[in-house]
Amino acid sequence: MSEQGPSELNSTAGYKSDCTSGKSSFTEILLHSQTGDHEAFDSLFTLVYKDFRALARRYLSRESWAQTLNPTALVNEVYLKLVDQTRADWKSRSQFFAVGAMAMRRVLVNRALAAKRLRRGGAQIRIEIDDRMLATNREEDVIAVDLALRDLAKMNERHAKVVELRFFGGLTVAEIAETIGVSASTIEKDLRFCSAWLRNALER
Repeated sequence: MSEQGPSELNSTAGYKSDCTSGKSSFTEILLHSQTGDHEAFDSLFTLVYKDFRALARRYLSRESWAQTLNPTALVNEVYLKLVDQTRADWKSRSQFFAVGAMAMRRVLVNRALAAKRLRRGGAQIRIEIDDRMLATNREEDVIAVDLALRDLAKMNERHAKVVELRFFGGLTVAEIAETIGVSASTIEKDLRFCSAWLRNALER
């Protein structure tokens, strides 16, 4: 595993000569990173670090229960989850970002579970859903959303992924369509259904 965290990576200048020229592209570095080349992955992560940190900041600003976690620490945990993936098949920047966003959600779910504060049969779940983000107020709310998404995935795996990419990853309809491989109109229909389904599932 690379000894550097993502916050310590300053540029792609240290990457191999064939990927430091002006002809280098994100896609080229992406492909190299999938061979297990940690130096390539570090270069790749540097290119999306600011975006990941902005997403982490947005996540944490909406997750009042997670105020003890800062954006840099959250991104660092995502880095550690992704750096040793040996079976990755990332094809584009939006797909890599989507995978990172889902890893970020998993970090938050794991932290909520570790807190051991789930109160079964306790207070009503308090969750806010808008067009781009889903906000939770307590650890038990995070866990409730995770369980709802697991149920949704059993019925329709694509629907669950659309929810993750839109509400947790903040991806646009076009980016989700590209990542999943369906039309934008299909994603729009999925989002309308999933938003209603999720609200209903969490109100039970």
